[in-house]
Amino acid sequence: MERSFVEIIAAKRDKLPLSREEIQRFVRAYCSGDVADYQMSAWLMASFLNGLNDDECVALTQAMLHSGTVITLDDVPGLKVDKHSTGGVGDKVSLCLAPIVAAAGVPVPMISGRGLGHTGGTLDKLEAIAGFRTDLPIGKFREIVRDVGVCLIGQTSDLAPADKRIYGLRDVTATVECIPLIVASILSKKLAEGIDGLVLDVKVGRGAFMSTEEKARALATALVRVGTSAGKKVVAHLTQMDDPLGIAVGNANETQEAIEVLHGRGPADVVACTELLAIEMIRMGGKAATDAEARRVIHEVISSGKAARCFERMIEAQGGDPRVVADPSRLAVAKEEVVLRASSSGFVQSIDAKAIGFASVLLGAGRQRAEDVVDHAVGISVLIKSGMAVTAGDALAKIHVHHTSDADKVLGRMQSAYVIGDEKPDVRPLHVARIEA
Repeated sequence: MERSFVEIIAAKRDKLPLSREEIQRFVRAYCSGDVADYQMSAWLMASFLNGLNDDECVALTQAMLHSGTVITLDDVPGLKVDKHSTGGVGDKVSLCLAPIVAAAGVPVPMISGRGLGHTGGTLDKLEAIAGFRTDLPIGKFREIVRDVGVCLIGQTSDLAPADKRIYGLRDVTATVECIPLIVASILSKKLAEGIDGLVLDVKVGRGAFMSTEEKARALATALVRVGTSAGKKVVAHLTQMDDPLGIAVGNANETQEAIEVLHGRGPADVVACTELLAIEMIRMGGKAATDAEARRVIHEVISSGKAARCFERMIEAQGGDPRVVADPSRLAVAKEEVVLRASSSGFVQSIDAKAIGFASVLLGAGRQRAEDVVDHAVGISVLIKSGMAVTAGDALAKIHVHHTSDADKVLGRMQSAYVIGDEKPDVRPLHVARIEA
């Protein structure tokens, strides 16, 4: 006998399993208006408190995936592979990673997001490029992936619309931090891209949404397990997000830093994170059999300029100014600089990446409300990282603003983000773990 929607809510409240059909019917009814917001909210809270088993999580993922258009890329030869990061401060890796992998011959259809909380968004960084469009229709997205090998856009109203509505409820019902709901949200969007494989960068540390390794590992394991159950190749890497990644935190300045990587330069940690994920994607896409072979491919596409040219072609195809690749100074970074100086001598014991991220948001590089307009020009340069020696008065960071007084609201927050002590600390390595099915 078919359970009613109220009975489905009650079953999850009472820790009883739901069938795939029941979850799919419940989500379809929510999209059609037969299930009200307050009923979905009740079900989300019951799921938050009692969890979802793997079958239920797969069913929810598939229901949200098929609530809208599922892109097919059959006319794009080869295995299509994407990457997803759970978000961090200074994480501009997608901007250099995607063209590197595409230049290596692996098509990269990537649907990205905007800044969330203290973390930056790939779309906001790309839109620092004059004219760049992230709101392309599906047909254009498919065409660019086929012709260029890579395209980065935002979630459209046609892609996993159930996820968009459900996330809006989770945001206001205190049900965001639930691993099965996070998994279904991420995978429903990613599987809608028409990919064959997915590489996940799950951040862990002070600047990550998952601050402990235990929580990050649980999320990564669930993503891999559910994604594999959905018929895709999925691998996750856990990487550190104690310090901001790289030097630049913002939008235009982060895009500049990502372009530097395409020219064989850039901060060591950004280069290392990019290479780690690119190796995985290139191997998953069948363009290398070993890590060493994939690494050689990466170095070749960078040194030959193929990766930079791929990024130029993508920018041009998406309406942007491709000249920024050869001349990153064309990206408008705020001209005034306010220097944050060390208050004492010693070694930097730690940096609170989350505090740096929120400082960037307060400057205008992120949103405090959904309707806020991002200022692509403002940002922060983190000059000194954990483990480095400093003398009182040394520059720890630079704050890029339009008027020097604009920095006043973040100076105290940033000063408290740095802990300086006498002993040189042990700095944890960037890579924590690799997780596969």
